[in-house]
Amino acid sequence: MHRHRELCERAVDPLEIAAGLEAHGVTDRTAARYRHRDVFSLAEELFARVPGVAGEPVGVSFAPARDIETRAAWSLRALLPGAACLATFVALRLTEEVLDGGARLAIGSGGGLLALVGLALALRTGPLGADGRSSGAAGLFGCWLLGYVLYGDALLHQLLSGGPEGPWDITPAPLLGLAVAVAPAAWCAHLFSVHAHRKLNGSRALEEFAAGVRPLLFAAVASFLCVLGGLLYLAGLGIGGGGSGAGAAALGVLLLLARLLTVHGFPEPAATGLAAACAVEVAAPALVLAGRLPGLDALARPVEALIEAAGTGAVPAVACGAAALGLLTTATVALSRASAHTAA
Repeated sequence: MHRHRELCERAVDPLEIAAGLEAHGVTDRTAARYRHRDVFSLAEELFARVPGVAGEPVGVSFAPARDIETRAAWSLRALLPGAACLATFVALRLTEEVLDGGARLAIGSGGGLLALVGLALALRTGPLGADGRSSGAAGLFGCWLLGYVLYGDALLHQLLSGGPEGPWDITPAPLLGLAVAVAPAAWCAHLFSVHAHRKLNGSRALEEFAAGVRPLLFAAVASFLCVLGGLLYLAGLGIGGGGSGAGAAALGVLLLLARLLTVHGFPEPAATGLAAACAVEVAAPALVLAGRLPGLDALARPVEALIEAAGTGAVPAVACGAAALGLLTTATVALSRASAHTAA
């Protein structure tokens, strides 16, 4: 009681104390040493015995923001990356035979910069805002993964053909789909947070909450994947230009899971998952190049076999899919803890 006195004084209900104890490593076995059946029972006694701080409004820690203006604000910010990308592609299509290559490059570069600024604004606040918990390394990994969406497939194709030989084609359609999907990702994260808080308020034990929040996580990820699949299909119809739909879909799920983990206080596994996907995407062209050295042709055979079986898009699909599966496993454990949903 003395060790966790500040937590107990500021708690608005026993479940908040239980979540805090869980975050500090207190388990049901620890609670049994104090003659309680579980952490929740121990938290109820602490809540009853420690006087709270006067004037603390009940339910503040668990009440999700319901302000319509706030939701409208972050929803509009989440639309900015997709709007910037769409406007850029429309401008490039309209000026295809009007402007020279330099002017079109300036349009593309300016549009890409606007999209990055819009993405930064979308990730600053709202359901995708991490309050400074996101690391710079995670941002670099994300930029690499998005860059690979544009250039990776064409680069691998040229490497396997004996190149690279000059500039290669880009595949913009998957990038457009991912940019537009920022808004659905924000809403999926918002709905997951809202329903998780409701589960937290209505649960009578930590195990009950964990059992209830896992389906919410799976539903949020599945809903986003369905919407993303539709957006990628529409982007492919509107722009064309090829690209791996499976790889882009896997990347979208990977980025969503990484952001959910970061928002709820687990930035390290999120960055690790992104780094793992980057490592595979870097290794693929590196192994192809290494296979050209005398006696090292065996290094390129796994990559060549994978591409021969499923195309160049198999590399990002495997890289991001495996990393997303790992993060989903991590999120299933981490985000089913009550301490992941309490206000800081």
